Amino acid sequence: MGKTTVLYQSVQRLLAQGIEPHRIWWMRIDHPFLRSADLGELVREVVGCSGATADQPAYVMLDEVAYAGDWDLWLKAFYDDHWPVQVAATSSATVVLRDRRMESGVGRWEEQFLMPYSFGEFLGLVSDEEHGFTVPPPGSTLGETLRDLPAGQRVGQRLGGDRVALMLVGGFPGLLKLLDVHPREAAASGGGSIGEGDTWRPKRMSQIWEVWGESPILADVLFSAQTVLRQDAVERAVYKDIPQSFGVHDPSMLERLLYVLAGQVTGLLSPTKISRDLGLTHPTLDRYLSYLERAFLVFTLPNYSASEATVQRRGRKIYFVDGAVRNAVLQRGLGPLEDHGEQGLLLENLVVSELHTLALHSGVRVYHWRERESEVDVIFDHPSDPLAFEIASSPRHTREGLRQLARRHEIYRGKCYLVAPQLPVAQPVAGGIDPGTLPLDTFLLAVGAQAHRELRSSLLPV
Repeated sequence: MGKTTVLYQSVQRLLAQGIEPHRIWWMRIDHPFLRSADLGELVREVVGCSGATADQPAYVMLDEVAYAGDWDLWLKAFYDDHWPVQVAATSSATVVLRDRRMESGVGRWEEQFLMPYSFGEFLGLVSDEEHGFTVPPPGSTLGETLRDLPAGQRVGQRLGGDRVALMLVGGFPGLLKLLDVHPREAAASGGGSIGEGDTWRPKRMSQIWEVWGESPILADVLFSAQTVLRQDAVERAVYKDIPQSFGVHDPSMLERLLYVLAGQVTGLLSPTKISRDLGLTHPTLDRYLSYLERAFLVFTLPNYSASEATVQRRGRKIYFVDGAVRNAVLQRGLGPLEDHGEQGLLLENLVVSELHTLALHSGVRVYHWRERESEVDVIFDHPSDPLAFEIASSPRHTREGLRQLARRHEIYRGKCYLVAPQLPVAQPVAGGIDPGTLPLDTFLLAVGAQAHRELRSSLLPV
């Protein structure tokens, strides 16, 4: 999502900096004329035609680079042999990139991941209203950002519909085009008055969910979004990218595994039961799960322990990179709107996936914690500012798991929070075991802002 747009923005930036257009080259490697060409020959022609030198290199944009043969070896050669080029390359076949980068890419290129929209980015795109509260600029760590939140701040219900929209439609910008519906259809759904020939877009996304039950048109939006996700995210990875990269001969088994994982989202994995139900050996199950993780469909959280050996032995929890993909796998349609338990699972998946994005950009490991009867949803194991979070749908949710974690691991004393709607911002007492509290939507916005800061820092180092 957005990879080609980022390349276009890079070209705009280069032109704005005064780089001559003849030194900027764009190649769609998945184009029929280019996918069978030798990447080295193509770049050699670029160097010759642009007159590139070490002081004035050519800038080469390679869209869908994984379609080129030996692309990783050629990028290695461009770097090691000091070709006068700078390369930006994209690929939607993430599994191919991650499989090839291990040897060739070390010390030679940088990877950046474009993850689904954060809650803050989503609001910026779909909402024209002021939210009535502010999130301070992010600090150097997530802990610093959370400690700077205004004490006592609460967030009402105004963002609830927006959050539901993100959970169901997903953080994929292209899907929001589905919200442009015909004027008469919009009027039938309670969308208000508009001029003839205009396109209706709700002022706030929550308007969609306020009239959901009365509008078959809006229901069609969700079904269309899930169809797109199933085709573009699920079927492409399961039936094309993974089989081509790893030689999987029965991709239907991958789809069955993904279906099982979707039914267990936010829960502990049971490899023995899954292997038995699917007729897979444990090694095959682990391998298939790793393929789905490398395709950025799912991710797992290991159980936290001060001992790395213990971490590896303990159970993992399963999450989807975007909860809407999970709904598309199960073809849930409107189901989550009618099931409060399922909404709770999707809520936890949303929060953990945003922390997962922050972890990718900042290089921090994320865990869950479970010991006997005590558990905590998420541990953000920052080396100097670790944090722990329990995610809940109700402000009355128990805090005992957080207290037990703080008792058993001193580094989390004064670092634990309960996160739920309608809670006020209240900081934990330094060195204490009682957790602080955070309103859910404020927390999502703070995590998203922190992730944006980390990504921007890696793209535009000071």
